[in-house]
Amino acid sequence: MVRACVILLLVLACAACARVSVYQPPAGPGESMPGEPAVKYEAEPGRDAASVARLRAQAPPATPMLAEGGDPLADRNRLAAQGLTRIGGLRFHAADADEARQLALAGAREVGAEEVLLYAPRNGDGEWLAACFVRFQLLFGATFRDLGSDEHERIGTRGGVVIGKVIAATPAARANLLPGDVVLVLNGEPVAGRAAFGALLRQHAGRDVTLVILRNDESLHRVVRLGALPPER
Repeated sequence: MVRACVILLLVLACAACARVSVYQPPAGPGESMPGEPAVKYEAEPGRDAASVARLRAQAPPATPMLAEGGDPLADRNRLAAQGLTRIGGLRFHAADADEARQLALAGAREVGAEEVLLYAPRNGDGEWLAACFVRFQLLFGATFRDLGSDEHERIGTRGGVVIGKVIAATPAARANLLPGDVVLVLNGEPVAGRAAFGALLRQHAGRDVTLVILRNDESLHRVVRLGALPPER
């Protein structure tokens, strides 16, 4: 009898230990432990962290600018007109508007957003949305024009473009391009004219390109890290 009681006590003790030591796997990327609010981020195509870091015009702010959103498409077009590009969106549940703002700011800060628009739940599911925006550097940062007939005759070429105004802190400025430079070749491809040069810039947006330029009758090579394409409006 004593032996049976001892065995029974051991079984009960083991069962109690099993209940206490239930294993819960740690939260993985994009997950949260029970009781914690989950904030999920969905990046826009081609707007991964590395691409955003390479294309952004300035370092991310310590605290992003937060505002209430209205119509998502209208908001996106409005910010695009200000040079801001949507890099992704946040989804989460919050108990109230104050918590939603805190979660939106924390998520936007994590992805390096400069501005974030917050959208209250609309479908009865209690899910808040937040759109994150970043200002990208200009694609090229300089004006350019076709050569005149006299310039073609002097240089001895039928193609090329002449650089005009160069904006500070842009790809063109960082590549040390100057007004009056004549761009003849981009990545080994002759530049036929203004339209062709613009098309080549858009084709290679976000990447390094090598330009062959003519400056004071001297041929030079310049590497330009192009910015992002202008946001669609």
